[in-house]
Amino acid sequence: MASSLPSVLMVGTGEYTTGFVDGKSTTSDKRLGVVALSMFYLRSKGKINRLLMAGSNGTKFPGIRQHFAEGIQKTYKDLQNIDVETFPADDVPRDPKAFLLAMDTLEKGDLVIIFTPDDTHYDIAKAAVTRGLHVLVTKPAVKSLQEHLELIRLSREHNSLVCIELHKRWDPIYQDARSQIMGLGDFSHYNSYMSQPKKQLETFRGWQWGKGKSSSDISYYLNSHHIDFHCWLVQGKARPVSVVGMAATGVASSEPFKYDTEDTITLMVQWQNISTGSLGTALYTSSWIAPTSDVHSQQRFFYMGHRGEVTIDQAHRGYNTATDTDGYKSTNPLFMKYTPDARGNFGGQHGYGFQSFEAFVEAATRAKRGEATAVQVEQDDVQLGTIGTTAMSTAIMEAGRRSIDEGKPYTIVFAEGSLDPVDIKPTH
Repeated sequence: MASSLPSVLMVGTGEYTTGFVDGKSTTSDKRLGVVALSMFYLRSKGKINRLLMAGSNGTKFPGIRQHFAEGIQKTYKDLQNIDVETFPADDVPRDPKAFLLAMDTLEKGDLVIIFTPDDTHYDIAKAAVTRGLHVLVTKPAVKSLQEHLELIRLSREHNSLVCIELHKRWDPIYQDARSQIMGLGDFSHYNSYMSQPKKQLETFRGWQWGKGKSSSDISYYLNSHHIDFHCWLVQGKARPVSVVGMAATGVASSEPFKYDTEDTITLMVQWQNISTGSLGTALYTSSWIAPTSDVHSQQRFFYMGHRGEVTIDQAHRGYNTATDTDGYKSTNPLFMKYTPDARGNFGGQHGYGFQSFEAFVEAATRAKRGEATAVQVEQDDVQLGTIGTTAMSTAIMEAGRRSIDEGKPYTIVFAEGSLDPVDIKPTH
């Protein structure tokens, strides 16, 4: 008999899922991960049935279990159950298709959460959708507009809810900014910046690098955050017209990394307001060669409308700490709180890093129980970043990548009378 509670398969065993990298706890701001910790808590509250995890290297799982025992079980009184079914078996050093074995044990309507290298998202999501499973995939959902459009088609065909994990939509300050921006008239200018320290490049050593074969780039990996937020800000009111990509190089390609990839990428985008035809501009910049500083990731944006402007520095919330171990830090517990609450229980359920997962689980549970179709869920919850409402972001990122590779601007093509992108082409 099918369970009314969804089982959840986590695909990917890296930093964001487990907090376990290169045989030890990560030194970043995600020392216990986000995905698995959130799922353990939701299961403790009776919202999840089975919990599964699939990676490509089964020999990592004993270390991951020990990491969970030391970091989660010993830290939170209410999270003593850290059991998770793992694929492949512990003695299998390499099986990149292990996620298929795990999916075959799920019921229709169960959930799959994908945190893997960017170039693997499409194949994993497609396998889940065609099995009638509901999907949450990290950003970028996919690397090409045509893959995005195909996932939209498949999700409709199989009544599968497909969402992108866009936690900035749950940040209370970003939420308030969006409400303020709604009253600022036509869009004029947007400028965003996001970075990670160069030491973080070690995390990506297993990715593929080289022109035409790279797993990803820094724009797909980090620009995707603020591109989505900008698209959400002007959803239904403006559309991107053309994209020019530019890049800086020299650090990632040198020792000790030797990756054939860019250090910093800037996308320059011409926008057009729908109601008036007036133009706006946007600059999205991301880098993974920043120095070690008081934060793991610099994150900020500036928005100008015709009747006002908004500036947010997400990395600095006015909360600073200094310790002998970590030195001076600017802390952001609004994202994920790892210290226990006053009772010794998990206290991160109010963080926007957690809330984006909770919202997906609750929405997908409605679809699994037949309370709403996937399309109805998408229409009811505009905060969820669904595959059907985020194609514009993918079009911008792919156009930027092609512009860098080919040294020419790209135009985004829309269906006639629509805000849905259907193609990207070189600008003539």
